[in-house]
Amino acid sequence: MSEKQRILSGMRPTGPLHLGHYFGVIANWLKLQEEYDCFFFVADWHALTSEYADPTRIKGFIPGLVKDWVAAGLDPEKCSIFQQSQIKEHAELNLILSMYTPLGWLERCPTYKDQKEQLAQKDLNTHGFLGYPVLMSVDILMYKPLAVPVGKDQLPHLELTREIARRFNHINNTDLFPEPADMLTEEPVLPGLDGRKMSKSYGNSIMLSEPLDEIMPKVRGMKTDENRLRKSDPGDPDVCNLFPYHRLMTDPERLPEIIKGCKDASWGCVDCKKLLMESLERFLTPLHERRAACTDEKVREILEAGNEKARAYAVKTMEEVRKVINFDF
Repeated sequence: MSEKQRILSGMRPTGPLHLGHYFGVIANWLKLQEEYDCFFFVADWHALTSEYADPTRIKGFIPGLVKDWVAAGLDPEKCSIFQQSQIKEHAELNLILSMYTPLGWLERCPTYKDQKEQLAQKDLNTHGFLGYPVLMSVDILMYKPLAVPVGKDQLPHLELTREIARRFNHINNTDLFPEPADMLTEEPVLPGLDGRKMSKSYGNSIMLSEPLDEIMPKVRGMKTDENRLRKSDPGDPDVCNLFPYHRLMTDPERLPEIIKGCKDASWGCVDCKKLLMESLERFLTPLHERRAACTDEKVREILEAGNEKARAYAVKTMEEVRKVINFDF
């Protein structure tokens, strides 16, 4: 039996995950863990690049992130879940690869300016924030994965990783770091409750861990087709904020009924929201049950096992790196 190819991905611990995270990222991870040797990591050092002024919350967010992953279906028996900051080799390789990375490469990174604009209230004129793409490259190259699952907006980061690997290999006349391929994933667009992008900062999200009785008033207040002022007015599912939710969580056999009911006004928005709430309950209840069973002690066990496996790879990679650059004293 051939060895499974390695895949790596991670998330910053910045608070509870919402439905957008599930359908945009985790649903794909669930498929990957069945086919690949998957490493999923808690990117707490990445969180520090923007939260350095008040890092106290990061530690508290880590268990919640792991619980959300497990609740969503990640299986520690099928994948490795580890904490970035507990693998100190990441810091050493970050220092080394930063020596090889031209400043211009970091300044041209498209998400650098975007993030600074989005987080304008924070002082991000720091070496750590400018250099976080190098740390991201380290996270990837350390484990020499076949590919990295990314959305289109992350492709520039992955290309920078390949450029750093290429430059290190060329200067040192080595093939130590293979260039990881991109595993471009489809990202279902799930709008926020108000029609904007779903975001914790907008307060327009449904969290994976949120109690159903707190979700119900949110669903009642969801934005729908603005042209449908009365129940008798025909609607258009393609512009209604509810329909993307139905498409992802409601029984597919019910979708034609929803479309017809909206277009011929035999269904009102209240009916549509009632069905969506039923779909949400059916979808989220198993997640809530798995999350309740994932205790803090279980989280520690998961991270300890994942850290041990990740550290073994990282130690080996760093031995190779030190030998290549003649720092194997």
